[in-house]
Amino acid sequence: MAMPPRDNMSSAAAGKLRKAQEASQAMKEHEAERQAVRAKTERLRAERLAREAANPPPAKKKR
Repeated sequence: MAMPPRDNMSSAAAGKLRKAQEASQAMKEHEAERQAVRAKTERLRAERLAREAANPPPAKKKR
């Protein structure tokens, strides 16, 4: 078996490194988006609870 040329090995290593860096960046972006959604959800929940406390829904009629 002949060894592949040196250029191909470094190219493969560079490709693996680039793929690992892209994966790391994607995870950072995913985590940032997840935190933004969580913060927005907490803000909206607080607004809804404040609105409901100020104007409670009418009581349900018993049959």
